[in-house]
Amino acid sequence: MIYSQSNWRNTVFLTGLALLAFAGNSVLTRLALVDGAIGVGLFTTLRIFAGAAVLLVLVGARTAIRAGSWSGALSLLGYAGLFSVAYLNLSTGMGALILFASVQITMIGWGLLRGERLGSVQIFGVLLAAGGLVWLLLPGLERPHPVAAAIMIGSGVCWGIYSLLGRGAGNATHVTAGNFLRAAALIVPIVILWRVIAPSEAVSVQGVGLAVTSGAITSGLGYAIWYRALKHLSATRAGVVQLLVPPLAALGGIILLSEPLTVRFLGASAIILIGIALAIFKRVTSD
Repeated sequence: MIYSQSNWRNTVFLTGLALLAFAGNSVLTRLALVDGAIGVGLFTTLRIFAGAAVLLVLVGARTAIRAGSWSGALSLLGYAGLFSVAYLNLSTGMGALILFASVQITMIGWGLLRGERLGSVQIFGVLLAAGGLVWLLLPGLERPHPVAAAIMIGSGVCWGIYSLLGRGAGNATHVTAGNFLRAAALIVPIVILWRVIAPSEAVSVQGVGLAVTSGAITSGLGYAIWYRALKHLSATRAGVVQLLVPPLAALGGIILLSEPLTVRFLGASAIILIGIALAIFKRVTSD
């Protein structure tokens, strides 16, 4: 099959949109929560419902009901909820970097548990990425909030589990729609309980708008665009291009939130992303 120039341009365009959407989730969440425009519980709820609504429109209710799983929905909820809580005390780029590293380490770790063999380059990459993450979290003036960092690691683990559950599960967009639909059902009793715990949770028009945008555009639509682009991306390219997400999120935080860049963040970012690139490249080329 000849890969035409128009197809290549279309893939580049879709991939760029998807990466901006992934980075946009971090930026929008931080924008919504940093000034208290909306509470964590309501933000997460609106994000899930908005994402489910968009995906239902794209694939249809009948298809969504038949696809997905409750385990996928639970891991999706864990990711989204912990993601929001962590961003109360993490900068945009810092949160995206910790999330991304945690996702990749979770997926590589699962491969190890299942007996996947590591080459020397892959071992070096994993150790390099883990070392960069440890350096990032070491005590010091530039250290991220330790509790928030731990929560974001938990979010990354949940997303890693979500990704592992989705492997070989059929049409990825359909599965995602089904998981969002189930997550929306699961979050209702959680919201009721949360309203008892935090009856005066903040809410504003700006906060609601950011939450809905995060769910509908950068989550639901963003995932659909990414899965469309994946049809024309090799596993290697798909893994490597995702390395752009933390830098894009950091850039968004600088422009929209005036967040500073620290030496530790820049150094740890380089180490972590290079390590993950080596691990991903070696793994997918040896499969």
